[in-house]
Amino acid sequence: MARYDFRTPRLFVNDALAPGAEIALEKPQAHYLTNVLRLKPGDPVLAFNGKDGEWRATVTARGKTTTLSITEQTREQTEPCDLHYLFAPLKHERLDYMVQKAVELGVSRLQPVLTQHTQVTRVNLDRMRANAIEAAEQCGVLTVPEIGEPLSFGRALAAREAERLLVFCDEDADVKDPLKAMADARQSPSAMLPLTMADAGSEGRQPIALLIGPEGGFSEEERAVVLKLTNMVRLSLGPRILRADTAAVAALALVQAVLGDWR
Repeated sequence: MARYDFRTPRLFVNDALAPGAEIALEKPQAHYLTNVLRLKPGDPVLAFNGKDGEWRATVTARGKTTTLSITEQTREQTEPCDLHYLFAPLKHERLDYMVQKAVELGVSRLQPVLTQHTQVTRVNLDRMRANAIEAAEQCGVLTVPEIGEPLSFGRALAAREAERLLVFCDEDADVKDPLKAMADARQSPSAMLPLTMADAGSEGRQPIALLIGPEGGFSEEERAVVLKLTNMVRLSLGPRILRADTAAVAALALVQAVLGDWR
């Protein structure tokens, strides 16, 4: 069997997945399968819930209820990259795009951060989650990222664990080679941690938080706060000014290539 089956429709469900399970679908899911995809009883579907891997199922009908009959596992659950994406909220269409690309690029948590220059202060978390699920369904991703309630800049930084490397994307950074800067952090992470944590050491892949500001940039006060933090790498994303949704794709690709699960 191929590693990914992109021909069979995939559906995210909240129920536990196991051989013989019968899952009653919610009305929007049933509408999607039967009226949009035109699936009929007996047609195959791949189901996942972010915990039990991916399973082969068939569409069944129980009166007016559309259900999935779970048969066999096609892929085991994999551990997602421990990568948090902290971002200033964007307007609807661009936020939709950013969420979709973040899911494709392996983010495990999406955290809206309200900075001084943030232009959008209200975030539709249900819409964000719907976009994250759709991206996971379409791209063979097994895990849907957590979506945090919007936090102020100060609260978001305070919530970061000290051992989580903060990759700070700052257009004012004097860093000519962001790949080298992150590679240096990977080679000697203990140098960036407080002594007590450096001595304790850590197992497994280093947890990461990527911070990108609004298109107005970070304020001088915010920049000063971040630059005082330990376990932080400051990066520029190149000679051109990128829109926030473009910066998300560029920065996440860099992080995954050097520090994440692309290695």
